[in-house]
Amino acid sequence: MIYRTFHDLKLSQLGFGCMRFALDPATGEIDQAKVDAMFDLAIREGVNYFDTAYPYLGGKSETAMAEALSRYPRDSYYIADKFPGHSLTAPIDNIALFHVSLKKCRTDYFDFYLLHNITEWSVKYYESEEYHIIPDMLRMKKEGKIRHLGFSFHGGPKLLEEFLTRHEGEFDFVQIQLNYLDWTLQQAKEKYEIITRHGLGVWVMEPLRGGKLAVLPESESAKLRQNNAPSDSGLPASDASYAFRFLQELPGVMVILSGMNEVFQVEDNLRTFREPNPLTDKERSTLLEIAEALKTGVPCTSCRYCCDGCPVGLDIPYLLQCYNDFKFANSMTPSMRLDALAEDKRPAACISCGQCEHACPHGIKVPAVLAELADIYEKGPHWADQVKLRQKSIQEDLRS
Repeated sequence: MIYRTFHDLKLSQLGFGCMRFALDPATGEIDQAKVDAMFDLAIREGVNYFDTAYPYLGGKSETAMAEALSRYPRDSYYIADKFPGHSLTAPIDNIALFHVSLKKCRTDYFDFYLLHNITEWSVKYYESEEYHIIPDMLRMKKEGKIRHLGFSFHGGPKLLEEFLTRHEGEFDFVQIQLNYLDWTLQQAKEKYEIITRHGLGVWVMEPLRGGKLAVLPESESAKLRQNNAPSDSGLPASDASYAFRFLQELPGVMVILSGMNEVFQVEDNLRTFREPNPLTDKERSTLLEIAEALKTGVPCTSCRYCCDGCPVGLDIPYLLQCYNDFKFANSMTPSMRLDALAEDKRPAACISCGQCEHACPHGIKVPAVLAELADIYEKGPHWADQVKLRQKSIQEDLRS
């Protein structure tokens, strides 16, 4: 097993993400026996980092993880959990909700604890004096109930730099969406560099982009197979293994989370993390070529020529980043980033004057793209709808 040293802790670089346990379609319950089997295999091979969050799987992830880990000594593994500040609609008793998660995870402390999903939209709640989330979590750290405090992040590089600067010295690590596609698509390279420049550890979520990099289109997978060399197991290298090896080479990356839900996925990942296997120059360039082939958006380089003279003052590169993210996969993240904007700065505010299109060195038909983005955003999904559902669960847990 590949390990990384973080604050004198020996962490398995492969972390077990507990967001994607399979649910029985008839009962909606987690197959605990399968979770136990996956954990047994992972732990036997040296995995010691397990990541969950309060809202995962309707609150069932924490309990399923705890049940599987209860058969092992508490000091033999590390637990990471998250505070759902992005799901709140009003101030609550943060400490009480924190203790709900402690109880569900059957522990007296969290080795790693994160503010969940900081974006341009949710940052106002996390930094609100009325909500006082950060002070409460720093208090839990001071009391020893949090050993290492961090946050997961889905916003842009500008916000990341500003947030870390405002909270210098308060956090130990940052978890970002990082893979060879988002290296450029979501500006993950810039985010990685910002985090390491601030001296913090980088944790990786979505290394396979929700599974999309685990099973590539046949035309792209064939390019990787040309590089395949015989392995010790006798099995051909999987598409997923290349994505993990890309991340293993980044020195600032401490933990790479994989949301495994089948034993064969655990087996394949363990083969990849058994020992370092650096990418060749050819393999690395092939991955970046595949990333470009998978993109379906527009070739914006954020030169900002389009912003000069925009009569309504739109941050067009920001909007085009959201558009490109939507075009790859319709998800909540770009929607949340658009939610953060004032209504007169959202894509629907474009008056189609065409000045931006004339200024764009890449010939992007900006007004048409913004009109399409406005339509995508209008149709949803919208985070506000999810928050309403989660708020009910939070209130029930606090009452109990």
